[in-house]
Amino acid sequence: MDITVTPKTSELKIADRNFDVTLFQVRDSTKCILFASGLGGSPLRHMGLIQVFARHGISVVAPHFELLTSPFPTKSELIERVQRLDLAAEKFCTHYVSVSGVGHSLGAAILLIHAGAKARTSAREHVSFEGKSALDRLVLLTPPADFFSAHLSLVSVKAPVQIWAGDQDTITPPTQAHFLHQSLKVHSSSELHIVENAGHFTFMNTLPPQVIDPHPSRTDFLLRLGEKISRFVSSP
Repeated sequence: MDITVTPKTSELKIADRNFDVTLFQVRDSTKCILFASGLGGSPLRHMGLIQVFARHGISVVAPHFELLTSPFPTKSELIERVQRLDLAAEKFCTHYVSVSGVGHSLGAAILLIHAGAKARTSAREHVSFEGKSALDRLVLLTPPADFFSAHLSLVSVKAPVQIWAGDQDTITPPTQAHFLHQSLKVHSSSELHIVENAGHFTFMNTLPPQVIDPHPSRTDFLLRLGEKISRFVSSP
């Protein structure tokens, strides 16, 4: 399947703040991906990966978040991202047969919270989502585990999970992915993939400034990654 889809931008509002949502709306698609970007907040840095999903017949809804300058987000910052994700899902994802979440770094943590996980910030603030999650599957790219170190924090996550990590990642090392995998597979199905010669930002199409990626062929890797994720979210 090779479908060409032109992205569109819509605008939503929470409280007094407007935010953009990038949409890849595939005609007659029954599958949708709710995409959550990381600390930088912009899904446009993942545009190539998102386009792979669309070419495989999967619609994509990608809310934009504010750039966070601190690697330790506050409770209010986490809740705002979860609320943006939830509002985007409610507005654009309700008519699909299945909706899966794909998130990178902090975005993976946001998806886990939306799916029922109980998080805790570095300041020991408790963060949870009280609404109803519509996510049928989760794909976590270089996920941080520190938010979920408390006992039973992941017990409410029931959706099948696919976890990806880079063996050269120094920001969220593979040990964090292993921890999440071991915790999640107790209550749901979880599969773990550790990518050789991959760092934290190998999973992005557009690297942050001054970042040098260790992977020898990031473009080819992201194409294969997009295909594997598409198969996962499209499986029965």
